[in-house]
Amino acid sequence: MTPEGPDFTAGLPRKRMGAGLLVTDSAGRVLLVEPAYKTTWEIPGGCVEADESPHRTAARECREELGLTIEPGRLLVVDWVSPQHGRTEGVMFVYDGGRLTPSQTDGIVLPPAELRSWSWCDRREADGRLVPVLARRVAEALAARDESGTRYLEDGFRVS
Repeated sequence: MTPEGPDFTAGLPRKRMGAGLLVTDSAGRVLLVEPAYKTTWEIPGGCVEADESPHRTAARECREELGLTIEPGRLLVVDWVSPQHGRTEGVMFVYDGGRLTPSQTDGIVLPPAELRSWSWCDRREADGRLVPVLARRVAEALAARDESGTRYLEDGFRVS
């Protein structure tokens, strides 16, 4: 309840949100993780929880999934994902996770119940491991990082 009366926003539609990090090595390869609960690979990240910002989600998920403390950098991509295959629509955020040093890479610790493995992947390898919408999102995030910009996507396709 607000001082003006009931919170009118409580009844508005809600969207599923996710946030992740684009993490690379010195060769420009992307860090991908292999979830234990599905057959496709992902970038480090996950679901935005209630009352949590996407930025905080990206940092939290990195700690939980990789055992690394990485402060998310600049927002690279916002991707609206249409509803499909029993999933609601969503908004996905990708932040710059920087480039890991070899010593940081040596510090990666996976939670075995959540992740099977991780890998550095070049663009071709990433395209082969990621679902198409995420492959497009990662490619756009890499381009946004190179151009010091931010991109808005819909289903992984650049709109602006």
